[in-house]
Amino acid sequence: MPDKVTYSGTNSQGNHYCNRQSDSGDRGYHYSNTNGSYYYQNTNGSKYYNSGSGYTQYTSPAGSTTQTYSSPSGSSKSGKK
Repeated sequence: MPDKVTYSGTNSQGNHYCNRQSDSGDRGYHYSNTNGSYYYQNTNGSKYYNSGSGYTQYTSPAGSTTQTYSSPSGSSKSGKK
């Protein structure tokens, strides 16, 4: 079953945010900014960040991180921690 949205809104800068809760009570949230960046912290413990300008970072529930850098020309580099 999908997470339940417990709160959402837009702040005075025009950035959107949303709090969620799973059936098991785990909480998560996401926000998206007017500059194109966004961040998710999911109810399963994973996290995802996108800078809006070519950098992304994903962290699994176990804590391993993958980063990706993309240039405007379309080339990209990836790395794991």
